[in-house]
Amino acid sequence: MHGYSRLGTARSNATSSPPSSPRFRHGRSKTSGGRVSKQSLVERMVVVLVSTVFRRRGVLLLAPFLYFSGMLLYMGSMGFDVVTLKNTVGVVVHKRAPTGSVYRSPQVFEKLWPFMERESNGSANALMTVWSSNVHQAWRPCVDKNISKTEFPKSNGFLIIEANGGLNQQRLSICDAVAVAGLLNASLVIPIFHLNSVWRDSSKFGNIFDEDFFINALKNHVNVVRELPEDIRQRFDNNISNIVNLRVKAWSSPTHYFQKVLPKLLELGAVRIAPFSNRLAQAVPSNVQGLRCFANYEALRFSEPIRTLAEKMVDRMVKNSSHSAGKYVSVHLRFEEDMVAFSCCEYDGGEEEKHEMDIARERSWRGKFRRRGRVIRPGANRVDGKCPLTPLEVGMMLRGMGFDNTTSVYVAAGKIYKAEKYMAPLKQMFPRLETKNTLATPEELAPFQGHSSRLAALDYTVCLHSEVFVTTQGGNFPHFLMGHRRYFYGGHAKTFKPDKRKLAILFDSPDIRWEDFSRQMQDMLRHSDHKGIELKKPSGSLYTFPAPDCMCIQAARNENSNTTRLV
Repeated sequence: MHGYSRLGTARSNATSSPPSSPRFRHGRSKTSGGRVSKQSLVERMVVVLVSTVFRRRGVLLLAPFLYFSGMLLYMGSMGFDVVTLKNTVGVVVHKRAPTGSVYRSPQVFEKLWPFMERESNGSANALMTVWSSNVHQAWRPCVDKNISKTEFPKSNGFLIIEANGGLNQQRLSICDAVAVAGLLNASLVIPIFHLNSVWRDSSKFGNIFDEDFFINALKNHVNVVRELPEDIRQRFDNNISNIVNLRVKAWSSPTHYFQKVLPKLLELGAVRIAPFSNRLAQAVPSNVQGLRCFANYEALRFSEPIRTLAEKMVDRMVKNSSHSAGKYVSVHLRFEEDMVAFSCCEYDGGEEEKHEMDIARERSWRGKFRRRGRVIRPGANRVDGKCPLTPLEVGMMLRGMGFDNTTSVYVAAGKIYKAEKYMAPLKQMFPRLETKNTLATPEELAPFQGHSSRLAALDYTVCLHSEVFVTTQGGNFPHFLMGHRRYFYGGHAKTFKPDKRKLAILFDSPDIRWEDFSRQMQDMLRHSDHKGIELKKPSGSLYTFPAPDCMCIQAARNENSNTTRLV
């Protein structure tokens, strides 16, 4: 049976029928000799095929054309140019890089710069109206709503954890340790900071966080001690390495801690968990979440030297932004050499850049990128939005959203890769650009040099108080900062998070019109505004989404100003 054809229904008397197939003719064909010709097997197959074509009323006659058209479409989707050569039969196929896979941002900037200049000098700065004032549901901090107010019983033992990674990875470990200590009714020893091979910061807990404040803030919830008591130390020959180290899997549930950790704690009086990064599940009982909230948003504050300098830096940014009511933009720029190397993306540095990136990858991740079977695809990484944005791209993005050259911009970053080359266009677009090295004097920064976590704490504080925070590459720094901003600013993160897949296509369009580019950027900004107030999902992190675990709904209000000063 055959389905209906798009070219007509079954047989119609109004149209002439094709000749009947020789298979269905009666009688025999006679040759000149009167002998009956016998068709070969091949001839019979050809006849059957031809008859089938005609019986289907000519649809298959289009098959060669459809096949050739399909191949051309396929080659186009795979990134090929089809070029017809003069005096040549057929076509020659050349491979073309897929849209968005090549770094062409400098060409786009060259095209758009004249239009940016026309929209300069504060004619309509987006900084004054960047966030919607129509807040239907505002939130306020209430971290203690789920924490028990009763006195905790005698401790079951001492918990020692080792926090590794950078500033905010350490912060995560500390807050989770407070939650686990509360869960097990254990006394928490001030966390040990592991010397990380990437961060290379030898800072102790008290160098970064206010130790006295931390202990005192938690005194009604978790017992925190600076060191183990003498009798416990003697039990382990005054050597912390003799204390059993329990290997806890990542994202372990409270049940696991009750079944595996608590018995050892009761038996030995002290246990270690090292490393401790991400060792507690996101979904835990409300009282445990309450301890996480309290530790992160209330008990942890930076040490006095960090707070003092950070407060001065915030004051200077506000003063420099007096023309915009003290409001400024902060950008977390991840374009350090290690980040560029790890991303396996290519920019416009040619063979020199490739050589430098190979050296950087081998220095920091020995052999990881040279393993057998590992294929590096820079173009695919860029299309997929995995490439760090360059300072040039960040500047174009901000100008497209309506931030003009009078906008004060603070850049939080480490040592930018080839800073002289890549930072120049960003400074050209935003002359009022500051970093910690320009905002603080060399003498003020001297005690922090060589300590990446302490320097990151300065960046963190200045970004926390900006009217707009721009994240460009993900990681713990922006995730924690977005949570803190939501906690302090009525539940709204006031954060712009770009769509880097869409940006890859826009920055690979040298012929794009300024109106089209600007409209796309403003659409992204509106989307970030819409996503500013977002509640934590079951699998989400309260360090990024503090509501509803750490916050409560309050009466609707409008909040368009940055007036809170918390350090």
